Amino acid sequence: MSEHLRREIDKLKKKILHLGTVVEEGMQKAVQALLQRNEALAREVVESDIKIDQMEVDVEEECLKLLALYQPVAIDLRFIVAVLKLNSDLERIGDLSVNVAERALFLAGHEPVDIPFDFAGMAQKAQSMLKESLDALVNTDASLAEEIREADDKMDAMNREMYRKAEQAIREHPEQLERLIHLVSASRNLERIADHATNIAEDVIYMTEGRIVRHGTGSP
Repeated sequence: MSEHLRREIDKLKKKILHLGTVVEEGMQKAVQALLQRNEALAREVVESDIKIDQMEVDVEEECLKLLALYQPVAIDLRFIVAVLKLNSDLERIGDLSVNVAERALFLAGHEPVDIPFDFAGMAQKAQSMLKESLDALVNTDASLAEEIREADDKMDAMNREMYRKAEQAIREHPEQLERLIHLVSASRNLERIADHATNIAEDVIYMTEGRIVRHGTGSP
């Protein structure tokens, strides 16, 4: 690899890691806003979305520039392709965090809903999956990435449980329908964040080992 390409790849890595940090912070604030009924924090998340969108565009342009100028091969090519893909996932997580924040804004203006569901536990699980997917990226840790893929099934189950609890609550308290729908929407957004964290983990596996595992196969 040429020294110029090495420097450019190092710069690209810093860009994608910075985007990951900003996205992770946004998600944490969105969850905090929802659980603490904090309108100011929710608005902060909504307003930060423009910054994330611009960072995503900058990373994509950097990837395309490297592909055009250096025509990388082998592991360098895999790294750039993986960054292109997970860059999109990070931007989408930012959008989903905004959705959670918008649900938080609505719910903060209404009386709390009493529903027997560990929403905080689900939020913590989604946050953990995102953090670990970024850790796997930083450390090129395929083993950790595999663990994240396995954790996604639990998030799916938690989301289904939320739907069941909400359905029962709607029957018992129809006057809370609108608030319950917003809670279900927040749950769905958290589940989708976990899906994108899983996508990032799969991109890390591709980047480090050359295996494509998103369809349940391990073929390079």
